[in-house]
Amino acid sequence: MTNTTQAAFLLQLQHILPTDRVYTDPVDCYAYAYDNSRNYHSPIAVVFPLTIEEVQAVIVLCNEHQVPVVPRGRGTGTAGGSVPEAGGVALSLERMDKIISIDPDNRMAIVEPGVLNQVLQDEIKPVGFFWPPDPSSAAYCSIGGNLATCAAGPHAVKYGVARDHILGLKAVTGKGEIIKTGCYTSKGVVGYDLTRLLVGSEGTLAVICEATLKLTPLPKFTGGITAEFVDTESCAKAIAAIMAQPYTPSALEFLDNGALTLIRSRHQNLLPENARAYLMIEVDGSQQEITEATEAILQACQVAGLIEAKPAHDTKALWAARKALSPLLKDIAPKKINEDIAVPVSHLPALLTGLEQLAAQHQISNVNFGHAGNGNIHVNLLVNPDNADEMKRAYQCLDEVFSLVLSLQGTLSGEHGVGMAKRPFVPREIDATTIGVMKSLKLTFDPNNVLNPGKLFPA
Repeated sequence: MTNTTQAAFLLQLQHILPTDRVYTDPVDCYAYAYDNSRNYHSPIAVVFPLTIEEVQAVIVLCNEHQVPVVPRGRGTGTAGGSVPEAGGVALSLERMDKIISIDPDNRMAIVEPGVLNQVLQDEIKPVGFFWPPDPSSAAYCSIGGNLATCAAGPHAVKYGVARDHILGLKAVTGKGEIIKTGCYTSKGVVGYDLTRLLVGSEGTLAVICEATLKLTPLPKFTGGITAEFVDTESCAKAIAAIMAQPYTPSALEFLDNGALTLIRSRHQNLLPENARAYLMIEVDGSQQEITEATEAILQACQVAGLIEAKPAHDTKALWAARKALSPLLKDIAPKKINEDIAVPVSHLPALLTGLEQLAAQHQISNVNFGHAGNGNIHVNLLVNPDNADEMKRAYQCLDEVFSLVLSLQGTLSGEHGVGMAKRPFVPREIDATTIGVMKSLKLTFDPNNVLNPGKLFPA
């Protein structure tokens, strides 16, 4: 785009939205040039629509001028999904933040995409409900972003991911057409399930402007269990045993020795000194259900290598430390290569021991933790970006980590998405024919490829 055509485009953009909702100064735009992946690409403009019609007008204009448009929430994603790497317009949905309705009788809420996850939880708790997706960034991330990446969190082991808790959407396609998907009932099989297609599509097909969410009753009671192990392998065997018995925990979080060391460095006396692997387990339901589940899970923990498994009467401090783990990784190294791979739970012993072996082989600091009940582990390779040799070894290690995951019938991303970060590896998980079908779908929704171009698919 020449300077003249860009100026003409920006002038038309300023006719669609008022001045205070269009940023063109590079200084103002800079805050929208990156997300939590720390990849930077500046847009030529940032716009803040308030209605679905304004979103539509922006996308129609971008189609006319072949200008990329990249939707974003609060930028907490770690895969670069909302980075405007092709320039163009950053379409920030943060001001579309209304909770349109809460309907306890039908266990539903209708929200705009800019509503923060925690704000929604606070609003529906007084009427006895919660929305199960609970990423660690819940206080800052938006519902739209949760849906775009199909976010989850610790409680997905029992309650599922974002895709399991939505009934319908209103969205604007990459062509600039307003569509409505799903229905206001928990059953509905009229037409294709476009709702589930759009959830997790990372803003490459359509921009979500309204969501009808399925709410879940708050459990009456919650109980906790902690379990300490001498090594990762014995801990992984306990995880598989826990998930093989009839009682599903509401959360099952794994911490390896590196994660434990980090927490101990900031929170003295919170964790035992001799444990090298640790489980934080939560159960919920009636008091009888909690009693029965606790007994069954404690029994499942009785593997060789167990130090101690016991009920935990107050896990608030431990959960706070677990949610603060990610920022603490900078205490080890200035850069983290963060992946959120997942494997079937029965393959966790092979995965976790394999991760330790690969890190040792390539001499890379490594911290692993995550949602063990889903087999979803956050792998963190911790490196100095100024050390070229270390970076080379780290990416060789990462390549072998992905090979290990796929050999164990796993997936390259459990909840963070593909974005920019995992594009090169997608053909190793998805065959060429299937990728071709996905690209055809992309062009059906977005024939001019203006909507978040380049994301998801390998170059």
